[in-house]
Amino acid sequence: MVTIQETELKERGLLAVHTAKKLGRPILISEVHNMDTIDPLCFFNRGRERYFGERFYWKDPSEEAVLIGLGISNQIQSDQATDRFFHVEEEWNKFLKDSLIFNPYQENGLGPVMFGGFSFDPLKAKTPLWSKYADSLFHIPKYMLTIVKGQTFLTTNIVCTPNDDVTLFEKVISERAQLLTSLEQDLDCNTGKLLHTKEIAPIQWKQSVDEVAEELKTGSLKKVVLARELRLVFDEKINSEAILENLYHQQRDSFIFVFESNGDCFIGATPERLVKKQGNSVFSTCLAGSIRRGKTVVEDESLGQTLLNDQKNLIEHGYVVEMIKAALEESCEEIILPDKPQLMKIRDIQHLYTPVIGKCQKDASLLLLVERLHPTPALGGLPKQEAVEKIRQVEELDRGFYAAPLGWVDYRGNGEFSVSIRSGLIQGNEASLFAGCGVVADSDSESEYLETSLKFRPMLRALGGN
Repeated sequence: MVTIQETELKERGLLAVHTAKKLGRPILISEVHNMDTIDPLCFFNRGRERYFGERFYWKDPSEEAVLIGLGISNQIQSDQATDRFFHVEEEWNKFLKDSLIFNPYQENGLGPVMFGGFSFDPLKAKTPLWSKYADSLFHIPKYMLTIVKGQTFLTTNIVCTPNDDVTLFEKVISERAQLLTSLEQDLDCNTGKLLHTKEIAPIQWKQSVDEVAEELKTGSLKKVVLARELRLVFDEKINSEAILENLYHQQRDSFIFVFESNGDCFIGATPERLVKKQGNSVFSTCLAGSIRRGKTVVEDESLGQTLLNDQKNLIEHGYVVEMIKAALEESCEEIILPDKPQLMKIRDIQHLYTPVIGKCQKDASLLLLVERLHPTPALGGLPKQEAVEKIRQVEELDRGFYAAPLGWVDYRGNGEFSVSIRSGLIQGNEASLFAGCGVVADSDSESEYLETSLKFRPMLRALGGN
């Protein structure tokens, strides 16, 4: 383990306190250290004792960026329905103003980072299911492990007030040392026994699918995505560390995320990137149209070819490509995308997939891009606003953060957001899993029901269910 010079933090901290007194408000001090290799799952697990309910975990499919946050130095949250993306960005910039950042490295995801996301629809009536999550919620961690380009870094964030003194930094030094020296200890990660599984209103959901499909035969709506819920009950409190480890080993080709809030835990493994920003480069993913994996190589290839030539799925995929291209054109000078979709194969399912690359102005806002892209036709429908209104009207489910943007932004404006599908909400000894499907004019409710059952599989397997 790399030795951290403790005197540096005290000296920098006192400078931050002096600045806080001068300005009459809290000031952030953030410092980054290059560390020896630390296992990211172990780092997350060790936070359970002291930081339970205040952790996040993020891994992209290529493992180019892994971020784990413990503790909350500050949070940005709001339940306002309008201008919520602008509000979060404004609060983030306000928080960063006059901050003291000691980061000699150029990699993204270091220094101050806010991690979190937005609810799918802030105008949808909130239920007790998502009561622990504001419609806009981001955490700035006390301690953050970042693994990027094979290197390991530790960011420490401290908010100093005009009334603080050196004892604050002595406490942080002690807390940080204790965290880093406890990483080799074993932690019990049992999942508990699944007692029963309950589908929430499946008959009513099928009726909604049939009714919406009939409506789509006339009028301007082309597609509406409807989601449903599966509730699992265990014999003891569900261990999120065990679920995370299962997802890590079972869904390596996906974005894997955990976002805790007030004791609840939103967790999942999604194949879908919403948008990534690195400097003036922007990356997005068109993902719509799906079919199961085959039991043999021959069957798998045959199913893949069926999907590549299926008109219903190709039309749905085309909607997503058109919408994402149009949304990015507002901020990008150049957009590159293939003429035809390819296949993205993950463990249980294969999707039609089209990658999108754009070049934008360096000061283009990542959160503005998120706002323009959410929700894509793959998660909401088309036209966007009309589809969201239809979902709000007919869907019983409170989606909360399901199918919504979740990710991170660093202090330089770079970051990445996924679409949080293939996910579940853990609450004590119960878990809600979510899955949706695109309804078009010729949709059949039984087929769509089976498709959602397939999409439950990744989280069911991770939780030990069938």
